[in-house]
Amino acid sequence: MSDSNEETQRDERLAAAWRAAGRTLTRGPREATVGESLARLAAAPYDMDAPADVYGDGIVEELERRVAELLGTQDAAFFPSGTMAQQVALRCWAGRTGNPVVALHPMSHPEMWEGDALSTVSGLRVVHPTTEPRQPTPEEVGAVREPFGTLMLELPLREAGFLLPTWEELVALVEAGREREAVIHFDGARLWESTVRLGRPLPEIAGLADSVYVSFYKSLGGLSGAALAGPREFVEETRVWRHRYGGQIFRQFPQALSALAGLDRELPRLPSYVAQARMVAGALREAFATSGVPWSRVHPEEPHTHQFQVWLPHEPDRLTDAGLRQAEETGTVLFRRWSAGGPPGLAVTELDVTEPGLSWTESDVHEAVSAFVARI
Repeated sequence: MSDSNEETQRDERLAAAWRAAGRTLTRGPREATVGESLARLAAAPYDMDAPADVYGDGIVEELERRVAELLGTQDAAFFPSGTMAQQVALRCWAGRTGNPVVALHPMSHPEMWEGDALSTVSGLRVVHPTTEPRQPTPEEVGAVREPFGTLMLELPLREAGFLLPTWEELVALVEAGREREAVIHFDGARLWESTVRLGRPLPEIAGLADSVYVSFYKSLGGLSGAALAGPREFVEETRVWRHRYGGQIFRQFPQALSALAGLDRELPRLPSYVAQARMVAGALREAFATSGVPWSRVHPEEPHTHQFQVWLPHEPDRLTDAGLRQAEETGTVLFRRWSAGGPPGLAVTELDVTEPGLSWTESDVHEAVSAFVARI
């Protein structure tokens, strides 16, 4: 049997085990069937007798109004993807500032996951205030050796462990960017849950930036889609570029409906997810310390959001298979996929704590770690 066939079979086993599990910290998008997804849409708190959208009116406009209200901005525009939203925002700011250089972290989404679109599609260029796996400092922003038109801050910085600055650090970062005469753009794909660590409401956080991007599926459980929020004149310009980038979709009511449902159902719960993630992280540290595993790391030790990393000194396939056997044999999903990270021999995974994980106790975490380690 070829390696590709074996990988496909393992993917199918993983999806089936996750779907059948009775205990899990979260439910992923691959676990819901088409029928279940449609049922969730039908149960959304929205007038189902209202007309569907055509090219962004109706329910899409209502979603845009809701986002602008939540973030305290003048306007917001719906985009079919966050990648498109980011590209358009940064391109528009480059046109307005006359400077095509964007200062951002090399672990940020445009650098890691957008296929070099900033340069290939938008003709922009990047500089990196730091290459360290953390948020940049104001001093590093001030020390960038060439002018830049836009400072983009990813809140939280996912690849580095869903890391956020403190509120004071964020204010100082923004001030450092403005001292360089740059506009400020927040990659706020997961901004919704950042209010806990930052200790400020969404409008106050968004108010620091000139524009903000938010996602509807990463934390809110939507089908897909994103929004750009900011001054009305700027948002109107992004709608022009959205059309040029192919984002003027004929019908988008399923995405808009699921986003509105996420704002109603998931947004109020996010602080409880963050609190539970901190309990789970602490219990994991204790459990691994007594499990016989030679080394482990929970990063950050106190999660900044409801997502964080776990590192172990084993090959990623070995750990993924251990988690698969645990799910199939016990009905409990603790860890999902592992990947290589850092020095050879280390693997990393991301943990996401949402509504299914709220019932877990410290004892549950210890028990699940013991069962996992026994299968490594």
